[in-house]
Amino acid sequence: MTLLKYILFTAIIGLTFACNTPSTTKQNDNTKIKETEKTVATTPESIEYTTHNVPWKEVNSFEKVPFDYMVPYGEEELQIGELRTPLTQDTFPLVIFIHGGCWLSAYNLDYLSAVAGDLVKEGYAVWTPEYRRVGDEGGGYPNTFKDVQASVDFARTLADIYPLDLENVVIMGHSAGGHLALWLASQNNLSDKSRLYNPNPLPVKGIISLAGITDLAAYDKVGNDCSMAVVELMGGKANDMQSRYTKCSPIHLLPSNIPTRLIQGAVDNIVPADQGETYAAKAKAAGDDAQVINIEGGGHFDMVSPHSAAWKVIKSELKLMMNEK
Repeated sequence: MTLLKYILFTAIIGLTFACNTPSTTKQNDNTKIKETEKTVATTPESIEYTTHNVPWKEVNSFEKVPFDYMVPYGEEELQIGELRTPLTQDTFPLVIFIHGGCWLSAYNLDYLSAVAGDLVKEGYAVWTPEYRRVGDEGGGYPNTFKDVQASVDFARTLADIYPLDLENVVIMGHSAGGHLALWLASQNNLSDKSRLYNPNPLPVKGIISLAGITDLAAYDKVGNDCSMAVVELMGGKANDMQSRYTKCSPIHLLPSNIPTRLIQGAVDNIVPADQGETYAAKAKAAGDDAQVINIEGGGHFDMVSPHSAAWKVIKSELKLMMNEK
């Protein structure tokens, strides 16, 4: 992608998106891990938050909730992740939360910190990986996919250092991150000749897709500003590389054999509802436990606001998926 084209591209996407407790030191023996103090951000009580059809501007304005550890999962600069854990000595169920942003480098993991911090209050450890995206050196196919694979499987290493319960892991993803979460669920269906073949993926209890893309070729045809990124992600049009699109679209890799919830806003103008509905119908036909949950009046960014009505539903579904009472 030329520099001018990329600048124009990210500018258009940006228009769509516009469319303290005492500190606790956490001990570890990994010298590669950077630590920060855990603090609790305070918010003026006078602020009124949106509960339905939350705008990107509001989500992007949330104060970042500090992470506990910044951990590299690979050698590349962007192969890092943020780990947040509750302030107890228990073993924590783990949520792996993959951020969206149209697979573009213009958008990183920061906007998930508020909901990640809220999940920590519920007793979950939250691992939020960064990954190479369109606009980053090496971003796009295949490295975007390989990075998320590596970041999820790295949970095994994290569990050697931190008290993470790998019997209770759920992968959650928003928007483009929802696409990647659903793709990870079905990676066992890739041929061992594929560049994306993973011989030993981390077992997970379930997948929660928040306004996720399920069919790349169909999404490219939507023609909105975010869907413009599909061709850049994949390195070409679907007509020219049908096999690649098939291997990277969750809807063509069913069954996943993993319980899946597709939660989406009824008035989402970025990812059409039929992305989730078509996937769920096909997944059920293949024998999967897949359900769509439509949030009345909900938009694309309700899924990542801790103040939205949608977020209460999301936490409830997560609790059920973890088989908690």
